[in-house]
Amino acid sequence: MDRDFFYSIMNGEGTLDYELYLNTKTLLSCQKDFMDFCNADELQFQIVHQVEEMWMKLIGYTLLDIDDYIQKEDTNRVITLFRRVHIALRLMVEQLALLETMSPKEYQEIRLRLGNGSGQESPGFRTLLRMHTPLWQSFKTCYLDKHELTIEKIYNSEYSHSDAYVVAEAFAEFDELFQRFRAAHMQLIMRTIGLGAKSLKGRSVDLLNEGMRVRFFPELWEIRSQMTDNWGGEYGVVRDPIGGH
Repeated sequence: MDRDFFYSIMNGEGTLDYELYLNTKTLLSCQKDFMDFCNADELQFQIVHQVEEMWMKLIGYTLLDIDDYIQKEDTNRVITLFRRVHIALRLMVEQLALLETMSPKEYQEIRLRLGNGSGQESPGFRTLLRMHTPLWQSFKTCYLDKHELTIEKIYNSEYSHSDAYVVAEAFAEFDELFQRFRAAHMQLIMRTIGLGAKSLKGRSVDLLNEGMRVRFFPELWEIRSQMTDNWGGEYGVVRDPIGGH
């Protein structure tokens, strides 16, 4: 197959309406030139990380809309938009599997091109790490405090599968999926550089592990533990077996 020929046409001419609308000429030029890659996996490495940034840009943009609709208590829109966020997060997790087709040796070659860069410098990632606090404050103000509700009430003592409850569950799923992404990222690190290695900046990968233990919305996870402890206090932590043995 004539590689030079196909390399020359892969970016298109950029003159058709589809190309102009999506700005494909620029988009497909965001990667290195084919002749500049250090190995055959570097294109994949660049594209996966660029796509991750695009998904995080969409997630961040959508979370801003969600905040607006939370303040209006427009629950239907909040849930629909959270579904979009959840799908994007699942795609982020799934596409990391592409990088598992890259050998540790090939990654070490790519790593030489990264300079001191690391995923911790991702603008999308750093933005998402800051958005959960104002989102949660809007939820507490508009769905809880305004209606004299608490997390305990909507989950337990006054549970009715209310609007406040379904929005809270959408928050919990967002939190869970973001942590799933971080976990998948850790697994990828394990497969490429190993968890015993130092990061590109000389810091231990334990820093990434520490981030995985942080929850955006701890109240939503604590209520489950509280309910389980209360249940155990009422019915017993250890109960007789069903068969009576």
